[in-house]
Amino acid sequence: MMQNSETLTPESVSVVNEFSEVFPDDLSSIPPKREIDFGIDLLSDTQPISIPPYYMALTKLKELKEQLKDFLDKGFIRPSMFPWVAPILFVRKKDGSLCMCINYRKLNRVTIKNKYSLPRIDDLFDQLQGASYFSKIDLWLGYHQLKVKKDDILKMAFRTPYGHYEFMVMAFGLTNTPAAFMELISKAFRQYLDMFVIVFVDDILAYSRSEDDHTDHLKIEFQVLKDQQLFAKFRKYEFWLRSVAFLGHIVSDKGIEVDPKKTNAVKSWPRPLSPSDIRSFFGLVGYYRRCVEGFYSIASPLMTLTQKNVKFIWSEACEKSFQELKDRLTSASVLTLPEGTNGFVVYCDASRIGLGCVLIQNGKVIAYASRQLKINEKNYPTHHLELAAVLSRTPWKLKVKDGARVDGGY
Repeated sequence: MMQNSETLTPESVSVVNEFSEVFPDDLSSIPPKREIDFGIDLLSDTQPISIPPYYMALTKLKELKEQLKDFLDKGFIRPSMFPWVAPILFVRKKDGSLCMCINYRKLNRVTIKNKYSLPRIDDLFDQLQGASYFSKIDLWLGYHQLKVKKDDILKMAFRTPYGHYEFMVMAFGLTNTPAAFMELISKAFRQYLDMFVIVFVDDILAYSRSEDDHTDHLKIEFQVLKDQQLFAKFRKYEFWLRSVAFLGHIVSDKGIEVDPKKTNAVKSWPRPLSPSDIRSFFGLVGYYRRCVEGFYSIASPLMTLTQKNVKFIWSEACEKSFQELKDRLTSASVLTLPEGTNGFVVYCDASRIGLGCVLIQNGKVIAYASRQLKINEKNYPTHHLELAAVLSRTPWKLKVKDGARVDGGY
């Protein structure tokens, strides 16, 4: 079957042609009334925020004028007379085009954060067990498909050389937009979550065990989009994939592995020169710790340098830790997705550096887990450390609670 829609038209894909209204050429009007609107709740006693405009080169003014006209024509923005004003700037997208952005950082600081909890990444991957076909949705200007509450529109005002405007739809750059958008999409697909749809912020993935099932699932998915008046971008849609890039990993019926694009970034990562550089490095490699055996034991020398009152001295042990983490991640093997709840074995190990576990099902590695020793654990005798390793298998407790075997000293 097809892999992407770059060389196709909606008419050439029967399941898409059946729902052509879901795939317009552009998002051309303000979204309909929905169960929820986007709101901005502020800390008490917050006063209107007004920030002077940034300098803008003449070459960008023409682009600004065109984008303002486009947003006005669609009803996404309207002229504003309110005292709330944020500056604008342009960010260059991957395709080279310019994207108009509003700097809402000061507004974000006084905004009460949405407590909508995101699902655990590992739990999402576990849902894909047995899946062989995948399709990814890319919605048209996803955040702009949700209206702003009437009383909060004034807070989204921004300043341009051509006047002040305010957004009528949810805008990029606001602190609660990811949570609000995920709540919108999760509600739309609620009855199909854990069955054949995964939603994570603006990533929407359909998955199925067979090609026929996948066609049926896509029809249901498109019907939901049609009913909710949510619109997708056909040229960015990927259909009937046998492997898919999702949340920084490559997923297939063989399991999950680190996305090569991410491993390339790790390979070229320069040696950290400060604690903040180390934290940035951990921000990338730490996300993939389930793919690396003994992650925290390997990372221990680097993590020590991020502690308070520790002088930053790049030792031979730090260099070895840095290079080994890069090597382990760039050569990480494919992890099998779990099937059912039987046949699990958890192998645990402990050392004076950290605790480690590996989850295996029917002889295949599902995931690795590890952590550093707590201060009080550093004085434990060996058998207490081994017990701590057994008890530390926190990510898998619910997954393997029925009939799992736990072995020490893997």
